Amino acid sequence: MSARDGAILICTDLDRTLLPNGSQPESTSARPRFRALAAHPEVRVAYVTGRHHALVDQAIAEFKIPVPDYLIGDVGTSIYRVEDDTWLPQHDWQQQIAASWGGRDGQTLHRMIADIEGLLLQEPAKQGPCKLSYYTPEDWDRPTRLAEIEARFVHEGVAANLIWSLDEHAGTGLLDVLPAAASKLTAVQWLVEHEGLTAEHTVCAGDSGNDLAMLTGPINAVLVANATPDVRADAAGLAEAAGYPDRLYQAKGDFYGMNGYYAAGILEGVAHYLPETCNIWEDVAR
Repeated sequence: MSARDGAILICTDLDRTLLPNGSQPESTSARPRFRALAAHPEVRVAYVTGRHHALVDQAIAEFKIPVPDYLIGDVGTSIYRVEDDTWLPQHDWQQQIAASWGGRDGQTLHRMIADIEGLLLQEPAKQGPCKLSYYTPEDWDRPTRLAEIEARFVHEGVAANLIWSLDEHAGTGLLDVLPAAASKLTAVQWLVEHEGLTAEHTVCAGDSGNDLAMLTGPINAVLVANATPDVRADAAGLAEAAGYPDRLYQAKGDFYGMNGYYAAGILEGVAHYLPETCNIWEDVAR
């Protein structure tokens, strides 16, 4: 089946979604079953992550996850198509989103907000052409500080998307400053359209605050069971407010003997929307 005939696209976050690098246990059969699903000729896989290309390569080697068909990296600001182990950057996407910053780069934006309380610039390797990233305290006064950042950017004619999430494993906040046109959701939508795929046969999976845009929009989505109670509540509220409560599935576990965490939750959610996918992996790793 070709993409235009209705191929399945699975878009999944990595850390603590597909990768079992959180505090909860992993169902031992989950990743082998996910690998079987990803290997099927009618299935495409896109990793949608805050990681850049090199860190995705590390994850593939360390956790023995499949090489994807696509990478949406840097919190939705970079897109690659993967062909014969060659990662091809999709420059059209970056050119499209870069306009939101009005020709400025990350260093220029940093100078606008560097003195705001609680911002600690992340390492150079974690920055990108259209991504400016900070650490913040876990208990950072988000409403006040984000409003202050937004006001400064508006004053300078910069249209930015501010995405805050909590790294519960490290106990620190993460703030990504992106072009207003960029998010995990808009990147997935661009990929679906650009590759001739369909939203009907696309499922997105995530676990944290920086996944909320793609989990609470018009595309089928699953929140894995290891997501924190705060993220689960936020996701349900945002999906309801956006008019898409039926597009968000929250994994529960007890599905083919799996617990709903990490890859088990992805498989559960994909099967909720596309039950025929169980036929691909149900005999694997019983």
